[in-house]
Amino acid sequence: YKRQLLNVLGIIHRYSELKRMRRDAPGLLGAVVPRAFILGGKAAPGYYLAKLVLKLILHVAKVVNADKDTNQFLKLVFIPNYNVKLAEIIIPGSDLSQHLSTAGTEASGTSNMKFAMNGCLLLATLDGATAEIRREVGEDKIFIFGSRAQDVERIRMEQRNQSCSGNVDPRFYNALARIREGDFGAPSQFDALLESLRSDRDQYLVGMDFGSYLEAQARVDRTWQQPEEWTRKSMLCCAGMAKFSSDNTIRQYAEEIWKVQPVVLESDHKKS
Repeated sequence: YKRQLLNVLGIIHRYSELKRMRRDAPGLLGAVVPRAFILGGKAAPGYYLAKLVLKLILHVAKVVNADKDTNQFLKLVFIPNYNVKLAEIIIPGSDLSQHLSTAGTEASGTSNMKFAMNGCLLLATLDGATAEIRREVGEDKIFIFGSRAQDVERIRMEQRNQSCSGNVDPRFYNALARIREGDFGAPSQFDALLESLRSDRDQYLVGMDFGSYLEAQARVDRTWQQPEEWTRKSMLCCAGMAKFSSDNTIRQYAEEIWKVQPVVLESDHKKS
């Protein structure tokens, strides 16, 4: 449900577009926003499809990073054994953080809070804590995309009945074709992954949300090309995150749940 498949399929689409530009319209490359995608995480031991997603990421990275036609515009890095120590480096150094869960599937999550507190803009679905962050910082500070939670079950039913397959962006099928045609290694190794993305089996609406996801990425590129606007959004996003500080959380617990009052220590009283 975290849908890092959206991320890697979006990278495949970006790579394909760069290859097309290099071949057919090299003059357009001057307007391309260079991107470095950093992914990290682990798959549960028995989660076969998640392991296939990681495998696909590594295969795509190998191809993309070695391609001299495009690697000045696109890099993909996977960091193994992601942990708090690595997060302390990555989070403050990021410009954009992606939170891609299908609306209605993420209970909360705190990584989006950590990124936003460090001035990182979010590209996200309206899921988990992102909805609350939006209320605090304003919708214009977040690149929102994707189906809304109240529509997910209806879309799933339509997909099972094959009544909405025509609504899927053709760029989604083009990205899948790159995998099937062997651009990133023997396609048979990804058969189970591709099968899970069939319209009637796409439980997490990867195909349905793909077009909206690419449009959000395009908005990111346009905003990045306006440095003052990007910086303004970054500063205001960071400044609007006070509600999510641990101090405020503990204060709320004390007042609303524990029903206790703070105790002033003698030493603190003397200092004041």
